[in-house]
Amino acid sequence: MTPSLGKYADFEGLRERAVALRRAGYSLRQIRDELQVHNKETLQRLVEGEPPPEWTKRPRAKDDLREKARELRQQGWTYNQIQAELGCSKSSVSLWVRDLPSPERPRSTDTSAARRGAQRAVENRTVAQEALTAQACAEIGPMTSRELFLVGVGLYWSEGAKAKPGSNRRVIFVNSDPDMVQVFLSWLDLLGVEPERRRFSVAIHESADVPEAEAYWAQRLGIDVGDLLKTSLKKHNPKTNRTNTGDTYHGCLRVAVLKSADLHRRVEGWWYGIVGAALATDPKNRT
Repeated sequence: MTPSLGKYADFEGLRERAVALRRAGYSLRQIRDELQVHNKETLQRLVEGEPPPEWTKRPRAKDDLREKARELRQQGWTYNQIQAELGCSKSSVSLWVRDLPSPERPRSTDTSAARRGAQRAVENRTVAQEALTAQACAEIGPMTSRELFLVGVGLYWSEGAKAKPGSNRRVIFVNSDPDMVQVFLSWLDLLGVEPERRRFSVAIHESADVPEAEAYWAQRLGIDVGDLLKTSLKKHNPKTNRTNTGDTYHGCLRVAVLKSADLHRRVEGWWYGIVGAALATDPKNRT
């Protein structure tokens, strides 16, 4: 069923303006602000069929890695071997090659029985470790709304910003793990925090590939690069031996929620409630 357009009743007029702005090089966020259309579905319909401007398109830096990972998998490489060879995360490797059948391991050409035995032991251990991880993942199963709620409270209280004495309370979450960011955003969805109240920005070392990092996070969020706020650059100290470097380093994503003072206080109360229930001597409080 097509949703009611409400205040967007003059849809065709709005679409003409939106298409003109799109062709003039505006991003979705700029069109939203210009036309004051804050309904995401309506905004998408207004520019339907119009390609985004070139400056908002994200580079496909990972395509070569993905193709190489698939090629190695078809040659019989394990996830760990592909990860070590390409310098990417195992979760990315799994995502890229999960549709491929598990290949047969190539036979060793070494005539040494001891060498072949050691190689089989390594392969068996790797297979067992991957199976254990897959089994543990399957044990989680479907997640209820209450379970996601509790996970989100614990996640925010461990990784989110805490209110300092005399400071304004506000929900702010900063993390370099895209999976943790996605869980946090799902938690905000569960709490009914509207998308228009969320602001995203990247924090990264100035010596890193800043445009690539911005494109990476925009792709993960499904937004235009232009929708990100100004990137925060951390000064590089040449005396510091940084380990967070290389193609897999994308900095951190900062998620800030507007008008969230009350939500911050509620999170604090939820966390204390979890602590009280976990420490209760009566097991009924933990069921």
